[in-house]
Amino acid sequence: YFPVPLNQQEIDDFYYGLSNKSLWPLFHYFIEFSVFDEKQWWSYQEVNQKFADSVLKNIEQGDTVWIHDYQLLLCPKMIKDVRPDVTIGFFLHIPFPSFEIFRLFPWREELLEGMLGADLIGFHTYDYERHFLSSVRRILRREVSFNRVSTGTREVVVNTFPMGIDYNKFRDAAQTHMNMGAAGKSDLKKQLELHKKGAEKGKLILSIDRLDYTKGVVNRIKAFELFLTKYPEYIEKVRLVMLTVPSRSNVSDYKRLKKETDEIVGRVNGKFATVNWTPIWYYYRAMAFDDLIDLYMTSDIAMITPVRDGMNLVAKEFIATRVEGDGVLILSEMAGASKELYESVLVNPFDLNQMADALLTAIKMPVEEQQKRNLSMQKRLSRYSVELWAKEFMKALKTKHHTVDESSVVKMNESVKDTFVEKFKKAEKKVIFLDYDGTLVGYHQQPQLATPDESLLGLLHQLSEHKDTEVAIVSGRDQEFLEKWFGHLNISLVAEHGYFIKHKSQKWHKKEIHNKNWKKELIPLLETFTDRTPGTFIEEKKNSLVWHYRKTDPELAAERVVELKTVLQSLISDDLQLMDGDKVIEVVSGRYNKGTAVSELIGDKSYDFILCMGDDVTDEFMFNDLPELALNVKVGKKTTQAGYYIENTEAVKALLNSLVS
Repeated sequence: YFPVPLNQQEIDDFYYGLSNKSLWPLFHYFIEFSVFDEKQWWSYQEVNQKFADSVLKNIEQGDTVWIHDYQLLLCPKMIKDVRPDVTIGFFLHIPFPSFEIFRLFPWREELLEGMLGADLIGFHTYDYERHFLSSVRRILRREVSFNRVSTGTREVVVNTFPMGIDYNKFRDAAQTHMNMGAAGKSDLKKQLELHKKGAEKGKLILSIDRLDYTKGVVNRIKAFELFLTKYPEYIEKVRLVMLTVPSRSNVSDYKRLKKETDEIVGRVNGKFATVNWTPIWYYYRAMAFDDLIDLYMTSDIAMITPVRDGMNLVAKEFIATRVEGDGVLILSEMAGASKELYESVLVNPFDLNQMADALLTAIKMPVEEQQKRNLSMQKRLSRYSVELWAKEFMKALKTKHHTVDESSVVKMNESVKDTFVEKFKKAEKKVIFLDYDGTLVGYHQQPQLATPDESLLGLLHQLSEHKDTEVAIVSGRDQEFLEKWFGHLNISLVAEHGYFIKHKSQKWHKKEIHNKNWKKELIPLLETFTDRTPGTFIEEKKNSLVWHYRKTDPELAAERVVELKTVLQSLISDDLQLMDGDKVIEVVSGRYNKGTAVSELIGDKSYDFILCMGDDVTDEFMFNDLPELALNVKVGKKTTQAGYYIENTEAVKALLNSLVS
């Protein structure tokens, strides 16, 4: 292994600071404990960079990197930026919070971008996966399709991998302890057995946690206190055995929690204790593995009730050690493990009455019922062990790697660019077709503000004046916009997806349409959807209606888009077509599209160099209809018929500059 040395200041700011005073409480929904300190944030970035640098020094071609947990959320991107060829997996072992919680973090964009440097991101439960994808949609406004995120140049897969335990290790240890004679029993086991003998049908209730406010320790003690109050007949017949493992004892919030826990244990013991019985045995220490097995095996009930927990392996370990099948697990529905261990007695860790009553249910549960529930859980845990968890993750990462490797769409790198330039130089008759929005300029929430700058206009002028070269802008924009900005150039223009065409040095002409009243019928429908979807607006062109949803909440938009498309598809006639563009739904009159437009522009001319670049679904018509020799380039890595893809609008302009230079 390769250690990454940190000085004390880095440990304080990175680990005890941002990781555990900011990310840990926020991701567990304890906003009141979260501290957002810019100095600690800088340290977090610097330490993540240290880990990334260490990886970069030691990886070789074909290596795979697996990064773990909330302390290294920025690391995937730091590695991917330098080594895009390396396959990176990332797994988060704690919950990922809902969008409403996550958005409170001041550097939220950086965390999401950091995680998206990975090729595969794993979570314990689908809820965490869903929350992450929601934040990616709503904060970064990235395209999310099922469990895949498009970064523009790559596709990141997000999936659920519930972590298991070393089932056989716990099972075998329990079997060994069960067969052990009296001489081999530990002092702890003898003490536990003595309690059970001292009380008729005495029950031991086990509580094991690291000292942390997310574990629900205080509420659990209060629920036990309430149980003894509601059901006094169980006084001297039950005992809560609490093992609390010290954690972050130098952090003030944990010191306060330790003090509160000590006080409430003392209060309950003082309130209910008798000469021969203490209701709570409280251990504040770590415990050896064999003693842990004794605790699991001798206890009748495990009460695991975190208020928020990524997984909780203690619950799984308890079930694995129940060799004879008896025992009851009371489990918080807020623990990730509850999604797998649904035969346990599930409780809301904030509902003290429910937890107290769950104890009664567990005590009274017939052994046959206990065995039936535990057998189902044991079968599941034995199948999906920690080994299988790791194998499944690595298998999915390997599959993702091969999917990327085998992609038929070639990335525009320097070598490919040089090939394009060489072909351009040798060609005798050349034509270049360019989409506008998303290709020559970036998208803007207000489309009218996405205008060309002087450098772009100068570049297009140079291209158009290049020997034996024709240029055409093929856009969904209206005629007026294209004429205003590009009418002075010696190029062809296509507006509204082919309804208006202006050949180089000629006037605009439009296509014939038969149904001229269709807009009146559809505008009221679009207005209804606009009223119901804040941030959307309607753009009326001569030959189309466009419903823009770039400014609205992405999750609401996703819902409305499906709904609107379903309604429109049932209403529009054969002489209308529905186009699903980038953050727009467009209804266009006639059977004209960008493909028919470029076919018309080519006509009977014979070109030996054709370059076509576009970024959204409507540009696929061009890629499909152009001759086989065409070099079709998709802007952004998306599903496409194009043979190549290029990263962004800046890369598009760099390629065009290479052609004219």
